[in-house]
This record gives sequence, C-alpha cells and structure tokens, in this order.
Amino acid sequence: MTAYIIADVTVTDAEKMANYREWSTKAIQEHGAQVLVRGGAIEVLEGPWQPTRLVVMAFESVEKAKAYYNSQTYTHARTLREGAGVMRMVVVEGV
Repeated sequence: MTAYIIADVTVTDAEKMANYREWSTKAIQEHGAQVLVRGGAIEVLEGPWQPTRLVVMAFESVEKAKAYYNSQTYTHARTLREGAGVMRMVVVEGV
C-alpha cells in the first residue's frame, strides 16, 4: 500500500537547510520516492495551521518510507539540518 511522508518545515538558517536538501535529495533518489510537493505556494483553507514550507513524498509502502528515513544517507542529512529550522514529519498510509 502506498505511503506518504508529509513534512512541515520552518527554515531558520537557509544555508544549513540547503546542505540538508542536497543530502535529502540523494536519499530520495536512493529510495525511489516520488516527490509530490516540495515548497510552493501555500494557502490555508481552514484552521490555525500556518505552514511555511510543505514536502510530500510517495513511497511504495510504510516500510519503504521508514527505510528512507532510517537510511545512512538521510541520517546524515538530518545531522546537517540541526539548527537549520524546525521539522515536523509524519508517515501515513495511503488508500
């Protein structure tokens, strides 16, 4: 079953976040994720949520999404992201 990683990102250090994006892109490619949303204009339709940057990636399964998240490449990306902003990330099963 398809699974999605959804991330709500608040960038506080653009340079550090650029380094993170370079390595996270490598991890995305290594794990065959399909990037559906990466940045772009956001318009809140309802509720108090005010995201500034959203990322949505599709994976073949929850297991594949977790393999991406726990991979050596993405683990390195996460270390580069430290102090670059606030990341809120979930994995969710598709229908």
